[in-house]
Amino acid sequence: MLDGFTQKKQYGISDLLEIVELLRGENGCPWDREQDHHTIRKNFLEETYEVVEAIDKEDPVLLQEELGDVLLQVVFHARMEEEAGRFGFSDVCDGICKKLVERHPHVFGEVAVSGTGEVLSNWDRIKQESKGQKTAAETLRSVPAVLPALMRSEKVQHRAAKAGFDYTGCDWAMRDLESELSELKEAVGEGDQAHIEEELGDLLFSAVNVARFVKADPEHALTNSCEKFIRRFEQVETLAQKRGIDMKTTPIEELDRLWKEIKQK
Repeated sequence: MLDGFTQKKQYGISDLLEIVELLRGENGCPWDREQDHHTIRKNFLEETYEVVEAIDKEDPVLLQEELGDVLLQVVFHARMEEEAGRFGFSDVCDGICKKLVERHPHVFGEVAVSGTGEVLSNWDRIKQESKGQKTAAETLRSVPAVLPALMRSEKVQHRAAKAGFDYTGCDWAMRDLESELSELKEAVGEGDQAHIEEELGDLLFSAVNVARFVKADPEHALTNSCEKFIRRFEQVETLAQKRGIDMKTTPIEELDRLWKEIKQK
């Protein structure tokens, strides 16, 4: 047991800050001391996705645990910065509090709003001003490149639409999707790999545009499609085993018939 540390039945944020400081300290954990922002970057992403999974499962017990894991990541990164003398956890808290007050003038100031739409409009305007963004292109460029591509595409398109650059309706977006599919087919026929990848990207980007107009979350839609594929594949595999079919050696045409059989159920 480290000197000066007392185990408790109930801990708070001050205890978490102390624990991380001790773990990073001279007599702490070798692994924790060795880490930097880059070595645990992936951990932050993984913990965030696990929070999302807990939300999707509507599991409050799991959500509590995963939120704690994300909080640990925040404290860990802040601790490393404090050791470097740049900022600490209290500065992180100060920054987000000031941002919330600044971007809610209808709550903390004298601004009157008519509803959620005006709240979001004010938020975007204040955000753009605080970040010194003077053009719409700068707001597009500020969307993090590390976001999942579907999510980034949706955000980029949404910001472009706010600047007035958007389709007039879903039909136009659908026509563009069909056009991009034709261009992809041509690229495949040419056999130029770079051109194929370019056109495939354009097709996916156009599909996200359609998703916006039909008010569907493309990331969520694709996730559901992955889950549906896995369920049906599992059923096809089970059916093939019952009928003595070896999936690895059976022609794809016969496996496709099994797939359609499962799909019709």
